[in-house]
Amino acid sequence: MEKVRLQKYLASKGVASRRKCEEYIANGLVKVNGEVITVPGVKVDPDIDKVEVNDEAVSEEKAKYVYIMLNKPRGYITSLKQDDSSSPLVVDLVKGFGRIYPVGRLDKDSSGLLLLTNDGDFAYKLTHPSFEKEKEYIVSANERISSVGIDKFKKGVKIDGVMTAPAKVRRIDDFTISMTIIEGRNRQIRKMMQKVGNSVKTLHRIRVKDLLLGNLKSGSFRQLTAEEVLKLKNEK
Repeated sequence: MEKVRLQKYLASKGVASRRKCEEYIANGLVKVNGEVITVPGVKVDPDIDKVEVNDEAVSEEKAKYVYIMLNKPRGYITSLKQDDSSSPLVVDLVKGFGRIYPVGRLDKDSSGLLLLTNDGDFAYKLTHPSFEKEKEYIVSANERISSVGIDKFKKGVKIDGVMTAPAKVRRIDDFTISMTIIEGRNRQIRKMMQKVGNSVKTLHRIRVKDLLLGNLKSGSFRQLTAEEVLKLKNEK
């Protein structure tokens, strides 16, 4: 079989997203034929090489891909391990599908549409900024959201020293807006709101690209249809 990049191979086996697999490699958690590999670009032959993650052999069988949409409640964290606060994990809400992981971020205090999968290529195409997948949020603020602030969101604001891409913004009422972004930076919308002298009261994601959360109840989930998966994978 033709050799493939290590991180792509790991993602194809459902270990994690390609980006997360690169982190595993950089952190020395991946071995090829017993040797620790810390360079993501290394290529492996799936028919010959023995690949391990955290001393656990990667299955030679192709993963049966799972695609799930969850309405994440507030208070849950999008991590596979407990943090110091022992907050509940989103994966605790979705049982019976083997090893799956969240696609991108939705912080502890936020709610709404969260995708989980074991398909690394799917996760990569939804999280890497180059694919520009829209994510829409309903944002309520603690103070009135000014027109000046909305104009700044539309042009982009500097957070953590880097300008955000222009956002699409629609006012719902004095304290509430719909905001659509194509990035997924850490606590991005909360930091954007702080930049205009305001703060987020609630943050609820309702859409990823063409996929709508709809009337899915908080804490509930469903599997995506084949058509939904295909639409999400498409680059545009």
